[in-house]
Amino acid sequence: MSADTSRPAVWTGHLTVKGTDLAASAAFYRDLGMREVMVRPDVAIFELRGGTHLVVQRQSETDGGPTHWDLMVEDVHGAHDDWERKGLAVSPVTKGSIHETFVVTDPDGNTIEVNSSHVVGPV
Repeated sequence: MSADTSRPAVWTGHLTVKGTDLAASAAFYRDLGMREVMVRPDVAIFELRGGTHLVVQRQSETDGGPTHWDLMVEDVHGAHDDWERKGLAVSPVTKGSIHETFVVTDPDGNTIEVNSSHVVGPV
């Protein structure tokens, strides 16, 4: 398999989660390293690498649970240790067949899988 190092033509535009306290969500997602775009009473938006945006929609109640998307980081152990020092709820790092992985839980109980990177070329 040869590595194509040209920039991909498409990327994920928006990811969405529900949150009851957008100030708490904003602090959490900033601690993960996302860039805050805006926080309003009904919606908060954060930018990830590659131009993807996370949209946190305010709800009076949320169910929490696994998100339908995951995150990828350059240094999975470094991110895990940094987020743990910040007091974020993280699981231990486990080694799978492709990635090293851990789970981080946001203030509303949304669980996000965090994977080691296998990106090839510019993104």
